[in-house]
Amino acid sequence: MLLNVIERGPEEASGQDAGRPPVVLLHGLFGRARNLGFFQRRLARTRRTLAIDLRNHGASPHGLMDYNTMSADLLDTLAHHNALPATLVGHSMGGKVAMTLALMRPGMVHSLLVADIPPARTGHGQFGLGEQMLHVSFPPYLNRAGADMLLQHYIPNADVRALMLQNIRVGENPGWCIGLREIVESMPNVESWPYIPEGYSYPGPTLFLAGENSPYIRPEHYMTMRRLFPNYRLELIEKAGHWLHVENPERFAELLENFVETY
Repeated sequence: MLLNVIERGPEEASGQDAGRPPVVLLHGLFGRARNLGFFQRRLARTRRTLAIDLRNHGASPHGLMDYNTMSADLLDTLAHHNALPATLVGHSMGGKVAMTLALMRPGMVHSLLVADIPPARTGHGQFGLGEQMLHVSFPPYLNRAGADMLLQHYIPNADVRALMLQNIRVGENPGWCIGLREIVESMPNVESWPYIPEGYSYPGPTLFLAGENSPYIRPEHYMTMRRLFPNYRLELIEKAGHWLHVENPERFAELLENFVETY
């Protein structure tokens, strides 16, 4: 499956680092490529960048999901755009897609940054939210303000509601513009971690970023992280939870840019 791509690069060819790998940005569950536009624009001053809509998200095609399938989507898409090997940057679900590709096809990944997700089943998923969203009843016409009011009954948290609002088609015949049913049916795979054959690892530079207030990356994950990613290091982003790139964007951008420039 070829995925939707938003590509940005230096305005002048001379501004691009010669021979440096492209940087690929991967969103989390219920997100989309344009969510990462702030970071993409900063990186694109000197580097070729590709922000990807993963399957069932944004403008990409729909279908059932698991991490081997999603990493194959990513590999096919990057090959189609002549963007391999690449530096992969993934948040949450996007981080699991990036890790899976790095482990299964390490030669295709130049370096890896994983934002607030370990290589493990975490138990902090959004299955309940997805099921709730399937039961939303849309009126014949809806504007954005009306959509916000409609979701307030289901999602009292304003930040989570804003994430879901971007996935609603407003105007006449409103509805979900993402593959919501496919996402819900695939949620056990999304919340889990794929089987990785014994002996597989990714030897390249790897940076895990963890939110100070997030429950996702925990000490019991460190041994697996070291076995699968022997050259990893971990940085904590203060005053941030799971949405660390939203809650502390400047620190996230600083660590991201330093990693991209170093490797």
